[in-house]
Amino acid sequence: MSWRAPARRYPVLAIRDFRLLLVDRLLGPFSTGFSIVGVSFAVLKVTGSTADLSYVIAAQTAPMLVFSLLSGVFADRFRPQRVILAGNLAVVVGEGVFGLLMLVSGHPPLWAMICLEAVNGIGSAMFYPASLALLPQLVPDELLQEGSSISRLAQNTGQMTGAAAGGLLVALAGPGWALSLCAIGMSGTVPLMLAVKGGRRPRAVPAGERPSMVAELREGWGEFTRHTWLWATVIQYCLVMMAWNGGFMVLGPAVARAHLGGAAAWGAISAADALGLIVGGLISLRYTPPRPMLFVVATGGVFALAPLVLGLVAPLPLICVVAFGVNILAELMMVQWTVAMATRLPADKLARLSSYDAFGSMAAMPLGALVAGPLAATIGVSSTQFAAAAVIVVASACTLIPRDIWTIRSDDPVLAGPGLASTGLASTGTGGAGASAVIAAGGPAGLVVPGDPAAIASAQAAADLG
Repeated sequence: MSWRAPARRYPVLAIRDFRLLLVDRLLGPFSTGFSIVGVSFAVLKVTGSTADLSYVIAAQTAPMLVFSLLSGVFADRFRPQRVILAGNLAVVVGEGVFGLLMLVSGHPPLWAMICLEAVNGIGSAMFYPASLALLPQLVPDELLQEGSSISRLAQNTGQMTGAAAGGLLVALAGPGWALSLCAIGMSGTVPLMLAVKGGRRPRAVPAGERPSMVAELREGWGEFTRHTWLWATVIQYCLVMMAWNGGFMVLGPAVARAHLGGAAAWGAISAADALGLIVGGLISLRYTPPRPMLFVVATGGVFALAPLVLGLVAPLPLICVVAFGVNILAELMMVQWTVAMATRLPADKLARLSSYDAFGSMAAMPLGALVAGPLAATIGVSSTQFAAAAVIVVASACTLIPRDIWTIRSDDPVLAGPGLASTGLASTGTGGAGASAVIAAGGPAGLVVPGDPAAIASAQAAADLG
C-alpha cells in the first residue's frame, strides 16, 4: 500500500487510526481556513464596523468558558473522537447557516451573526481537549512527538491552503461562498471520525457510583494546580491570547481593508501564518529544545511582533514575513506543549487538564475582542495594537519567574501517567504489542525516556500489521 514506504521512515504512519486522524486533520483545517477569512469580511461587508466585528469574534471565543470544561469531562468519560465529531457538526451548522444567509439575503442581522458564531465557537471549544486526549490513545509515547508533528503538519497545510483559497474566494465571489464551503468541507470529517476505532473505551461504572461532573472537574482542578509549569504558562497565554486576539484577529482585517488591499491581503497574511506553522512542523520532526518550558514561554513573548507590525502599517510583504517567522516558533512551541502534557500528566485526567488549559488560555479572548474595537475607535487602531504588544511582552516576562520554567528539560525521564495500560492501544488492534513495548521499555516505576529506539522499533513492528 502507498503508506508502507513512508511508514518505514515515520513509524507512526503504520497505525491505521493515526492515518485516519491525519486525513481529518487535513480536511478540517482546510475547511476552517475559509471561515478565517469569510467571517471577518462578512461582518465588515454587512456593517462596516470594527465594534460589530469585535462582538462576533467574541461570540466565537466565549463558549470556551463553558464548553471546553464540559468537553474535557466528556472526553475522559467517552471516546474523544465522539466529542470531536459533535464539535465538528456544530461548526457545520454555524458556518453553513451563516453562509446561506449571506448568499440568500446578503445582509443578515448582527444578532444572527453573533448567535451563529457562538454555535461555531461551541464546536471549536469541544475540539481542543478531546483532540489532545485522542492522540496519546492512538500512538505509543515513543512516537508521540513524531505523531504530534506530523498531525499538526497536516493541520497547518490544510489551514494554509484553505486560508489562501478563502481569501481569493471572498475577493472574487464574496464571503457567503467561503462560509458555505467551510460547512461542506467540515461535513466530510464525520465519516473519518466514525471510522477511528481506537481510543480508550469508557470504564464500566454502575450508574450510582459514577462521580458527578462537578466532582470530576474538581479532581482535574486539583491535579492542574499541582504543576507550577502548567498553571503559570496557562496564565501567561491567557493574557497573550487576549491581547493577540484583539490586536491581530479583530483589528488585523480592519488594517488589511484600510491599508493593505482588503480580503486578498488578509488571506495572504493568514496563508503566511499557516506556512510558518508547516515549516515549524517540519523542523519539529528533527529538533527538540533542551528546555521546552522556557521555549514555550519565550515564544509567547514573540507573539507581540504580530500586532506590532500591523500597528506600524508595515508593507504587506514584511507583515507576511513576520507572520511566517512567528508561526515557525509557535508550531515548535505547540508540539513541545502537546508532548509535555501527554507525558508529564496522568493519562486518565488528560482531557480535563487539557480543558483547563483551553479554558485558561482562551478565557480572556472574548474580552480582548470586545475591548479592541471600541478602544480602537477611541485611541486609534495603531495605538491599540501597540498596547496589545506591550501586554504580551510583560505577561511573558513575568512567567519567567517560576523555577520550573527553567529546570524542566526535554531529556528528563518522565513518569508515565496513570492509565497508560488502559489507553486502548492494547485492545484496539492498532498496536497492542506497541503498548506493551511502551510499558516494557519504561524500566523501574514506569519511567519512560522519550525516543527510546528499541521501543520505537517494537511499536513500528507491532502497529497495524494488517
